[in-house]
Amino acid sequence: MFKILQISNKAPYPANDGSSIAIFNMAKGLIENNVELHLLTINTKKHFKPDDEVPIEFKVKSNYNSVYKNTNTSYFGAFFNLFSSRSYFISRFYFKSYKNKLIEVLKSNNFDFIQIEGLFMAIYIDVIRKNSKAKIVLRAHNIEHYIWNRHKQIETNYFKLKYLSLQNKRLKDFEIKMLSKVDALVPITKIDEHEFKLLGCTKPLFTCITGVDVLLYQKKIEFKEKPKTIFYFGSMDWIPNQEAVKWFLDFCWDEIYKAVPDSKFIIAGKGIPLNFFHINKPNVLIVENVIDGKEFFLQHHVMIVPLWSGSGLRIKIIEGMSYGKAIVSTSIGAEGINYTHQKNILIADNPYDFIQSVIELLTKEDICKNIQLEASKLALNQFDNLVVVSELVQFYKKLSHV
Repeated sequence: MFKILQISNKAPYPANDGSSIAIFNMAKGLIENNVELHLLTINTKKHFKPDDEVPIEFKVKSNYNSVYKNTNTSYFGAFFNLFSSRSYFISRFYFKSYKNKLIEVLKSNNFDFIQIEGLFMAIYIDVIRKNSKAKIVLRAHNIEHYIWNRHKQIETNYFKLKYLSLQNKRLKDFEIKMLSKVDALVPITKIDEHEFKLLGCTKPLFTCITGVDVLLYQKKIEFKEKPKTIFYFGSMDWIPNQEAVKWFLDFCWDEIYKAVPDSKFIIAGKGIPLNFFHINKPNVLIVENVIDGKEFFLQHHVMIVPLWSGSGLRIKIIEGMSYGKAIVSTSIGAEGINYTHQKNILIADNPYDFIQSVIELLTKEDICKNIQLEASKLALNQFDNLVVVSELVQFYKKLSHV
């Protein structure tokens, strides 16, 4: 049995956004594959989740510990960071109380592997090396500097662009440096694996998507479907998600509404900016707090993912397919998923194609139902969490002999 320490910059429960789903489901999968797991997380002010709400069984089985910290960005912090050489995106996650707790956990256990969830926690690699002989694995949820590079390309404010350019260069330098400091890299998509190799990674790599409990997702419940509804569901405090919704509203929604006048567009998720509540367009609804994710997915008709920036995997598409939803996405939005266009998803990379794809799903029931059925089949074949994580554990077995 392996003994693994999993460290993360976000408390994983409740698993109500992409990164927390990725962390929580990985933890569950490791436990279900007979790993002795220890989970040490930063519990941030922005994404604070009370420890007493974490299920006791999961706490015990994961040896759960969290350390609170306000890691929010500020003008003060951003300004003074200019006088250092560190990336502000990274440095705000390094602080004494977490470092001390990490050292305590490392000195109290003989771990086989330390699994770092995302680049931000790689800032603790030197601390880990000094206090443990375990192999260090970076589970790269995405290529961080790619996300900000894509955002930089559409930034119009001169001063913001200059600051983003500086921070993104520092972020890229840090990300490339970490590739040589870990013992192995676990990207979340094959596309990211290829890109990491181009960035110079020579360490062992194993691509491992985020799995879900597909059978639980596909378990039937009673719900009332709302016909002719289009929805976007995501963390709206994340800039690429804001940009995606704005693009759809600016370039697609008017034509869709004109073609299907009884259609509705629902924007759902946490952290919705105030300006979205003042959108002056017909039949646009805001749902700020989704109480039951499964019911929300199932009761709405067509899911859209018009993302134009980002890296890694859109876990909401994994969830959407597991729920059997008909989805329209950009190529960037669907990166990392082994989809077949026009079979289990519709891909559209310009306003005209996006509009026509959504209208087709709203008005042609046979096409919509076939996409839904094929999406469910794909999820069942490729996204099962127990199987996904078991393959990672097999990779660890090989790595342990290197």
